[in-house]
Amino acid sequence: MASRIPPLLDTYLRLPPEASLVLLSGVLGSTTNWLVLRYLHSLFTNPSDFVAGQDDVDAHKVDGPNVVLVSFLRDYAFWKEGSGKLGVDLDLQTRKGRFIFIDGLVSLIHTQQVHATKYTPETPSAKKVLFSTTPQCLYKELEDAVAQVRRSCSERNTVLIVDQLDMFLATSGGKVSGQELREILLDIREKVHSCIVTVSADEPLISSQTTSLEKEHAALAISLAHDANLIISLRLLETGTARDVSGVLRATPGGGSGDVGGAMEERELLYFVTGDGGVRVFERGQ
Repeated sequence: MASRIPPLLDTYLRLPPEASLVLLSGVLGSTTNWLVLRYLHSLFTNPSDFVAGQDDVDAHKVDGPNVVLVSFLRDYAFWKEGSGKLGVDLDLQTRKGRFIFIDGLVSLIHTQQVHATKYTPETPSAKKVLFSTTPQCLYKELEDAVAQVRRSCSERNTVLIVDQLDMFLATSGGKVSGQELREILLDIREKVHSCIVTVSADEPLISSQTTSLEKEHAALAISLAHDANLIISLRLLETGTARDVSGVLRATPGGGSGDVGGAMEERELLYFVTGDGGVRVFERGQ
């Protein structure tokens, strides 16, 4: 079984503070999927707090948070397999009413195929498909998924994870702006305990800004960094590739760190992703 939560990351991968945003950024060759998988493991396996009943008499313990995961780059099979290696059964969490997956990849690439399937927007399901690439459809699907998972147990917190939100922007053909996506996220964040978002931060997308897409992508990434309580960024080694190092992980407080939960410790670490999906995180020089 792959290594689960590297000890040096335990502090960063716990349930985020209420109303907070965690931004995970990666680059080509140093992606964030292994971080998201470990967030899923942490959210589904860490013990939760006691919930007090009336007059504090019927205090009882509930499971950890509900999770709504929408992914614009990876399908359910990917997340199921990766979580399984960490000891988390997403099918089981789905049956418990704790997990809902929204497939945003199919609608971005095969719009006609999505409309031809047997799925209908009215069908309640824990595995959903985004039917359109419009901001209105994205907001409604997220809102419905959050409401559905909260109905299973209103006492649980709900965490929203959005994987590669920038892919929605890139495939919209200029019909969606970075500001529109930020506003959708702000509205949905009011309905959940906390939110985790992943985006690409390759230099041509952030620094060049020569095309309208690059400008919108940069605007989205920068605005999310401003809103975030915590930013965890992944990049390749500046000196090139190494046999036992996959890249550099840097954790820094975001622009919103002073508003929620206080600032986290800034830290830079090295990490190595093994062939079986395990991850080793260590200090420089170790």
